[in-house]
Amino acid sequence: MSLHGKVAFISGGARGIGAAAALALAKQGASVAVNYIQQEDSAQAIVDRIRNAGGKAELARADVRDPGQVSDAIARVRATLGDIDILVSNANMSFVIKPLIEMQWEELAQKLNDEMKATFTLTQAVLPAMISRKSGRIIYISSSAAEVATPYFTAHGSAKAALNAFAKYVALEHAPYGITANVVAPGLVETDASRYTPDTIKQQIAAMTPLQRVAQPDDISGAIAFLASEESRFITGTCTNVNGGLMMA
Repeated sequence: MSLHGKVAFISGGARGIGAAAALALAKQGASVAVNYIQQEDSAQAIVDRIRNAGGKAELARADVRDPGQVSDAIARVRATLGDIDILVSNANMSFVIKPLIEMQWEELAQKLNDEMKATFTLTQAVLPAMISRKSGRIIYISSSAAEVATPYFTAHGSAKAALNAFAKYVALEHAPYGITANVVAPGLVETDASRYTPDTIKQQIAAMTPLQRVAQPDDISGAIAFLASEESRFITGTCTNVNGGLMMA
């Protein structure tokens, strides 16, 4: 799955799934822009790992909900690495965890708005260059919570379900330009975002998972790398569940 000559932009690339994706795509030869907003040291560490392995990488600081910041970041990437061929939309958006009956509309709206504005903003920013080259790969990172209801995760699951639907429209409208858009939907993954999940819950999920463990970020990055590659050229508008078999139909 050679990605030599390709440029990838990874939002939320400083840690967790984003960091694993940045390293995986770089290993396949892609030049990588590691996006972050606060974790500069972590993002720089990923850039350094890629460069030390002989690859090309740059920092790309931007709040991906802000069109101006995204435009500036992409302009810097274009100047240093080239036009973006691959977008991995992965930035984590915070959300409230509480029973629906106790939730305020503003709390639900915050997650929906943040999730979709980041997705919309990044997608619109990379599409023009992809359309002009008639080639592009867009991978959105969703969650199994979009399909399987999890207690108190109303905001998260609803926002990710919206993301899943959005990806299909991106795929449909841009297929004539050789652009694919797909979703990767992990289950529980050991990341900073899940560090507050009680060990008892992690153990229960591992016990219910056919592969008998909770995912690591590297378990997700392989699917991302495949969908970024030429080998996935006839796959678009799909959602790939990466959860160790937990959601077998």
